[in-house]
Amino acid sequence: MTSSYSSPFSWRYGSQAMRDLFSEETKRRMWRRLWVALARSQMAAGLVSADELRDLEQNTDNVDLAAAQAIEDEIGHDLMAEVRVFASQAKIGGGKIHLGATSMDVEDNVETARIRLALGMLVRATRELLDAFAQRIDEFADLTCMAYTHLQAAEPTTLGLRLSLWAQDLRFDHAELRRLAAWLPAKGIRGAVGTSASYHALLEGTNVAPAKLESDVLAEFGLTAVDVSGQTYPRKLDYQVIAALAGLAASCSKFAFDIRILASSPFGEIGEPFGKKQVGSSAMPFKRNPILSERICSLARLVASHAQVAWQNAAENLLERTLDDSANRRTLLPEAFLAADEIVRLAKRVVAGMRVDERRIAHNLAAFGPFSGTEAVLMSASKRGADRQALHETLREASMKAYDAIARGEVNPLQTLLSEDAQVRRYIQPEELGALLDPQRHVGDAAERARSFARSLQALERE
Repeated sequence: MTSSYSSPFSWRYGSQAMRDLFSEETKRRMWRRLWVALARSQMAAGLVSADELRDLEQNTDNVDLAAAQAIEDEIGHDLMAEVRVFASQAKIGGGKIHLGATSMDVEDNVETARIRLALGMLVRATRELLDAFAQRIDEFADLTCMAYTHLQAAEPTTLGLRLSLWAQDLRFDHAELRRLAAWLPAKGIRGAVGTSASYHALLEGTNVAPAKLESDVLAEFGLTAVDVSGQTYPRKLDYQVIAALAGLAASCSKFAFDIRILASSPFGEIGEPFGKKQVGSSAMPFKRNPILSERICSLARLVASHAQVAWQNAAENLLERTLDDSANRRTLLPEAFLAADEIVRLAKRVVAGMRVDERRIAHNLAAFGPFSGTEAVLMSASKRGADRQALHETLREASMKAYDAIARGEVNPLQTLLSEDAQVRRYIQPEELGALLDPQRHVGDAAERARSFARSLQALERE
């Protein structure tokens, strides 16, 4: 914390590794690496001497943020301020820095390199989250609980299958993040409007072609270029990246919202990890608020809003380039990644430390589970000659009476009501009803499907 405004992402949200990656110092060090790679390729063309290159290499890590800021305050251009600081340190090679380049040859290619590194970090973090899910899915594959549609009790499922539903969305996100991390192309080294005119002029008469210079420089960062570019890489790529982060945030938010519902007093089936000394409320000492899940939902909304801004940048960056994206991209990309990073870290904490109240699960199952057996009663009686439509009405009326009893705090009387009904007793013996209405008989292949899915998560390729 500081005495003046500081973004919460600089100290509160996101991992230190992600904050370091998007720090000003890291960015400028990467700029310098690109300038050195550019000079190295130009040395092969006879435009830079070995001594000049060596001088640049020796000063690559000597970033001086204060000196650069002082120059930027005077000239109003952050990249040129860094060029001047670098040149002042590299007394021999400084005059060759940025030769033939435009600002976006440096900034955009470095940004792509940082984005790919950040994507790789999220891929690994998401994989760890999926590992945590796999463990809990396997643990609770057989635990029968009520499933809810429209937030109303529906039919039984297992907790393992419900966990699988959450994890499956995340597996889709993991695959998309991996794809982007492996594929995302860069702007290339092509000058002011993407024609490479400055490099053609600079390299004319040498043994190095502009395309070779470009591939050599991008190889420093493991990058390849888009087929064509203007002054920048297509801002469409920013949108694709942040949309993927928003998709990841959506999956985590859905999971967290469900946890918040299931942790609420009427359900009480699942809870977040809660420390022995953790304070839930300043006014109500008994509270166990689902603050981790609420934080996930809160940050997820922010990532979704960033995707909208990235869309506008892609749609409104005119002709070969306009600067109306520049200011928002300074926070857009770092904060989208830091928010996504924090969301995944929080989700892992919730999954790994998730408290499961099997007594409340059993209580809710006993209250609402028997209703799922009415279909089994209907099918069994119909096969024995019952009028399907008449019996359906009987079952509906009995179910409504049972629901009213539950609302009054009574034990579900459905089995008793049906066993006393003459039409039902004509086809189903009272001793059969208990088995037909047992919710444990109505989970289908939920347990097997959950275990199979857990194995598929464990088998995902390791990065």
